[in-house]
Amino acid sequence: MTLLRVATYNIHKGVQGFGPTRRLEIHNLGHAIEQLDADVVCLQEVRKLHRREERYFTRWPELPQAEFLCPEGYAAVYQTNATTRHGEHGNALLSRWPVVSHGHEDMSDHRFEQRGLLHVKVRIGRHEVHVIVLHLGLIASSRVRQVEQLGRYVEREIPRRAPLVVAGDLNDWGGRLRPTMRDIGLRDFSDDKARTYPSRLPLTQLDYVYARGLRPQGVEIPRGRVWGQMSDHLPLIATFSM
Repeated sequence: MTLLRVATYNIHKGVQGFGPTRRLEIHNLGHAIEQLDADVVCLQEVRKLHRREERYFTRWPELPQAEFLCPEGYAAVYQTNATTRHGEHGNALLSRWPVVSHGHEDMSDHRFEQRGLLHVKVRIGRHEVHVIVLHLGLIASSRVRQVEQLGRYVEREIPRRAPLVVAGDLNDWGGRLRPTMRDIGLRDFSDDKARTYPSRLPLTQLDYVYARGLRPQGVEIPRGRVWGQMSDHLPLIATFSM
């Protein structure tokens, strides 16, 4: 039996705090992502560049964050979702396995939130697995429409028998999107203790890993003071059998 470890992590653009007290956490995040030991790491709120923060922090990395965070031997794929005055950010995928192809679709539901879908196909042994990285909206009705759009995308772009993983910060308080995800054929390992937000005192699960054509085996969430300092979310690692 082949096991697949998939992690999802909202890294809060590599910076924590506000105003003059904000601190750069991107270097700590690099070490943390290596410790996850996941085959595939799905990241949200990843900076490609930010000219103001680059001037403010003397240790701001020269590489875009997706490349900077990529462990040795992994491949990095990044796609911008939002363009702002000082830079841009989006979703990224880091893969221990070879990347076959990648694509993107705009999922913005209104002009106040720029959202997107990153679709990456990876080759794992003899299998080609499709992975979609999401960061859904803050408004409940937007999330419903975005999941409906996800369903249309899956129907259009991914063969029915192909293994599929959908992971990310779904902003889904209470798992209310689970029935709609099941309609698409996606299942996750449901665990009431899988709380990822806020990181210092986790009260709820906002981050999920769903799959089709793979069997969910369990989830784990790193805990402890250091994990509570690097982002406002905790990472979630889901294990599937192939």
